[in-house]
Amino acid sequence: MTELLTERSGRVAAARKLTRRPGRESAGLFLAEGRQAVAEALAQPAGVREVFATEAAAAAHHDLLAGTAVPVRLMSEKAAVGLSETVTPQGLVAVCELRDVPAEQLTTSPPRLAVALAELADPGNAGTVLRTADACGAGAVVFGTGSADPYGGKAVRSSAGSLFHVDVVRSAPLESLLPAVRAAGVTVLAADGGGEVELPELVPAGRLAGPVLWLFGNEARGVPADLAALADARVRIPMRGRAESLNLAAAAAICLYTTSLAQEPGPAA
Repeated sequence: MTELLTERSGRVAAARKLTRRPGRESAGLFLAEGRQAVAEALAQPAGVREVFATEAAAAAHHDLLAGTAVPVRLMSEKAAVGLSETVTPQGLVAVCELRDVPAEQLTTSPPRLAVALAELADPGNAGTVLRTADACGAGAVVFGTGSADPYGGKAVRSSAGSLFHVDVVRSAPLESLLPAVRAAGVTVLAADGGGEVELPELVPAGRLAGPVLWLFGNEARGVPADLAALADARVRIPMRGRAESLNLAAAAAICLYTTSLAQEPGPAA
């Protein structure tokens, strides 16, 4: 870590291209910024190409960087600005390999709990759903065709490291994937404010026992009708107060946590 890289250096310029989706797709790489994301990335070092750090960040995070075999390169503060999508760059960025898995994995080895996102637009919501799915024990998050990129800066930050804990499927054609998943024995549930089934009804009926895939839709339009029709049930969360609806992230948290509780093993006899 002796050479101080500037914003004009080749390595920094190549990494800066990863702040845009075309650059990520072309290189097969993405950026993870900040201590939490970099720490989770380095926990699986085989997928990390290099780490960039300012002198101040390298000193502040010496405990994290000292023991890694991943190359750590010092960069100027101005270079750090170019690699960050935040107002105040943290000065610590890892270059990581994309972590996609094939959609077919959901049919050959379905997890007990998974999530599919149809036309989700907000990258912040993408990261939040990843974080929630991880917290609730989900094994995979599927981003349907037209959904936000989970490898964008805002999504990676919002996931708070959970991007490195769950399988990610991108650009999946949900119109063909959902029937295949159901044929593999997975219960597909579409979250829908106008659904015919209330979430609490699913627990005593044993319909959350798993494997289960929850389908969530666009923040404004919800799950497209043609995709909702492919689910085993359209499920609504009953409202106790006067709120018209829940936002996507809140609805996902309720549905996934309820499912995780239903899938917990009962006390031993």
